[in-house]
Amino acid sequence: MSAVECATEKQLCTNCGYPPDSEHFDASGFADWPPKGDEVTLARFELPHQYCGILECFSQFTNTFFEKPADVRTPDIEWQLLVNRRPLHPYVNVQAILNPWGFGGFCVRLRLPEAARLEFVARLRARAPATNIQVVGGRISGRYWFKRE
Repeated sequence: MSAVECATEKQLCTNCGYPPDSEHFDASGFADWPPKGDEVTLARFELPHQYCGILECFSQFTNTFFEKPADVRTPDIEWQLLVNRRPLHPYVNVQAILNPWGFGGFCVRLRLPEAARLEFVARLRARAPATNIQVVGGRISGRYWFKRE
């Protein structure tokens, strides 16, 4: 049996384990520092109707981190990954640079439900101390495919 026949039979690629019709997504964005208590959406991707997927990677950016890489803690920023406006566990109210922009980051494999709206947001805490951060950024990437069930 050929790899193509096997993939069709099992609905998964024998090399990567994804359905043969899977597509990549990659969304990113930057924003100026928001007012205290405000939230900015840094990246957003909406799965089409009848498609599900997987988040494979996310990255974070602040202008101060690249000036001083020891500034990994961001106690004034709450970073969140949201699926359909609900926090995606375990990335709830993260206050540190876990995956720095441009360093490859650590891959994650988090399943996304059918027709999900995935958002990466940053919120400046209401009681945040003065900071030198002027720009924040975020990137999300993964795969999605037609749900056959």
